[in-house]
Amino acid sequence: MDQIEPLFPIPLLRSPRLLPQVLNEAAVAAIRNARIENNLRSDQLFHTQVADPRDNSLFREIAELTIPKLVEFGYLLFGEKLRWTVKEMWTNMLENGGSQALHSHANSFVSGILYLTPSHPACKTVFVRPPGGFDFSFRHHTRTAAIGPFNAGKYVLPEAEPGDLVLFPSYLYHEVPRNQGEQRITIAFNAIPDSLDCWGYRINFAP
Repeated sequence: MDQIEPLFPIPLLRSPRLLPQVLNEAAVAAIRNARIENNLRSDQLFHTQVADPRDNSLFREIAELTIPKLVEFGYLLFGEKLRWTVKEMWTNMLENGGSQALHSHANSFVSGILYLTPSHPACKTVFVRPPGGFDFSFRHHTRTAAIGPFNAGKYVLPEAEPGDLVLFPSYLYHEVPRNQGEQRITIAFNAIPDSLDCWGYRINFAP
């Protein structure tokens, strides 16, 4: 019998309702009263300053909830249960008409998004096939062509509810289309393992 092997897939972890409702509501209230910075590319996207969770009690409590998920996800990436640290967190406040440009996260191995408010269906997070030289020079896109994991150029994250967590490799490009609804608040973060070892050549990381 024929078999299809999904060679070299990119993992993406979804953890529904990771944040308890009380903590989720506390985070929304704190963020709406926090100092904000304008996004360089969108006039309707705002952020809090990038913070070390160890210096912020709210972020620290949230980061601690993500650690078991990071260990689980890291096992998929590296084949071993490593010690993980959330090295930085910040918030995104996307107003009506705002969007987030295509980007990836540098100097980290796993990145995450925690959704704190409902999102309009138009502004679901979109993940994009990594650019590179592994694709054919020709493509076949027609109205009748079936789209699947082996030929799709984008993956639109299904509806995310308040408290949901998404983890993905930091190199994976992603964007948020124009928000056509109410204010959308998320927390983003980057994480690193304490170290990586390749046959005795060990590299240590520190936030």
